[in-house]
Amino acid sequence: MKPLSWDAPWYAPWRAQGEPVAVAVESGASPAAALNAMGPAPVRFVDQDELPAGTAYEQFIFSTGCCPVRPGLHDFFNGLVWRRFPQAKRALNRLQATEIARDGIGARRGPVRDAITVFDENGALLDAPQPLWDALEQREWQRLFVELRPLWREARLLIFGHALLEQLANPRKGLTAHVWRAQCALPEDADAWLAARCTAEALAAKPFTPLPVLGVPGWWAGNENFSFYDDSLVFRPRKNKNHSSAESPSTSVRT
Repeated sequence: MKPLSWDAPWYAPWRAQGEPVAVAVESGASPAAALNAMGPAPVRFVDQDELPAGTAYEQFIFSTGCCPVRPGLHDFFNGLVWRRFPQAKRALNRLQATEIARDGIGARRGPVRDAITVFDENGALLDAPQPLWDALEQREWQRLFVELRPLWREARLLIFGHALLEQLANPRKGLTAHVWRAQCALPEDADAWLAARCTAEALAAKPFTPLPVLGVPGWWAGNENFSFYDDSLVFRPRKNKNHSSAESPSTSVRT
């Protein structure tokens, strides 16, 4: 598994749980065993080959309480998110299973499953002052990151999506989180806050806003030069409600 820079802003909140698991894997433990060794969890982590052929990944987790884990950073971070956000991950998995039971597995996931996938893979929670939110929603990037820069000291951003955490092992400018506005005492109350809002109705409305995470002050040395935000391929103007302003990590859904 690729060594991680645990002092990076996006990994620092995950260090206490993640570093011991990474050390165990590097010492020869399977990822599933290393995750289980951290103590009680909402699921039991199992090797990928325990997922029967033709069985939907999300349905398997819901039915058995077991989460298949493959080698590599993607499932490593998914396991950490299960451990840190047990209530929210259960709520999302329950919704996934309900949607699959009703509609089956098809070429299209439908609005609820699609939104779950987007957030589960590259979501984040952001608690920030109202002026920052106003600028973010309008994609006013210079105002958000330059004019209002001092306000970021009052903001708290926590990455939830395991695909985004994986991709941040090799940071690049276009990586974008789909952020949900969190009005809670992060990180202590984040799990319960998020779980309470993981309903089919809320997710179908896709209450997320794209945020290029390396633009966040203090997250990347390059953004100290304000010309960083002049890149129109990343910091694009608002087009419509669901427009994604920058690159999102690829998703990986096992069905």
